[in-house]
Amino acid sequence: MTAVDPTFHEEMKRYGQDSVLMCFHCGTCAAVCPLLGEHFPRQMIRYAQIGAKERILAGARDLWRCLHCGLCTQTCPRGANPGELILSLKRYVAASWRRD
Repeated sequence: MTAVDPTFHEEMKRYGQDSVLMCFHCGTCAAVCPLLGEHFPRQMIRYAQIGAKERILAGARDLWRCLHCGLCTQTCPRGANPGELILSLKRYVAASWRRD
């Protein structure tokens, strides 16, 4: 079972992200991502929206595989800036590792 934190999007502002709730999961970002599986970065965005911190930390390896090419951000119809969200999640994961 995964614990969720519906206020996590507020915590993400500390790591540089304030548009995570703009995503409505159209999947465009996942369709254009050249490096990762079919659900990245869409899946990470959803985890950030619901505050599934354990799943974000468990998927940290995928975060570091992202080269921040910008295709997801360029194609996002809502301006949710998925590329910046991935960078923010990297900052969150690094900060979480330091706390442990």
